[in-house]
Amino acid sequence: MSASPERRIGLALGGGGARGLAHLHVLAAFDDLGVRPAVIAGSSIGALIGACYAAGLTGGDLREHVEGQLRRRADVVAKLMRARVGRITDLFGAGSRNPMLLDGEALIQSFLPPEIPSTIEELPTPFTATATDFFERRGIGLDKGALAPALAASAAIPGMFRPVSHDGRVLIDGAMTNPLPFDLLGDRADVVMAIDVTGGPVPGGRAPNVFETMLGATQIMQTTIVDAMIAQRPPDSLIRPNVAGVTLLDFFKSAAALRASQPAREEAKREIERLMRG
Repeated sequence: MSASPERRIGLALGGGGARGLAHLHVLAAFDDLGVRPAVIAGSSIGALIGACYAAGLTGGDLREHVEGQLRRRADVVAKLMRARVGRITDLFGAGSRNPMLLDGEALIQSFLPPEIPSTIEELPTPFTATATDFFERRGIGLDKGALAPALAASAAIPGMFRPVSHDGRVLIDGAMTNPLPFDLLGDRADVVMAIDVTGGPVPGGRAPNVFETMLGATQIMQTTIVDAMIAQRPPDSLIRPNVAGVTLLDFFKSAAALRASQPAREEAKREIERLMRG
């Protein structure tokens, strides 16, 4: 099955931390059908996965790479420590800085597959990453220039990653303003498929600690933004994989997260075929 020029599919991959591993099933569905999106937009984890797919990797390639990268917890922790820019003494300095603050660009480059080019223009599939301009207080789309800082900016969760200075701007997590960027695909696609991994309500329990509260508040904000965007102008196809029980940073539970969201592969195949038929 091949994509007709009259039915260009735009693919939007949303932010959601470890929940974004569910995107791999959707990419596998495209591969199963022999279809490639005409354009891809991604936010946060969706930008990372989307850029790799835009570079020409298959969903299977990406899953193998992700599972290989996360297989050894000690290796992941070592990469995190090497990307650390904060110091223990920061706890006692002005502004109560975070001693575990991470350099997102350094961390991302340590995890990206070697096939990924250095600029967005070199990607075979047109690609846009969302980011949030901290001082202008608005979301932007990054569709040209150096790729690594664009991805680092898109995934720069406040309080965990330091802001990214890029192209004269100070940028933070794109999911702060546009967690599901189907609106950025514009006239480059005839139909749009959006994959939302923000997740829904979670079971109640003990009161969250400070860190859990910060991450949970981020999830609540992103879900609210996505719901408002969909209510205003829904995409042609919306898939919400099962990401229940997966938190923002549950990357070491990748096997469980992928098992839970496996049905998204068949759902995505049905939706792609529907979109292609018109």
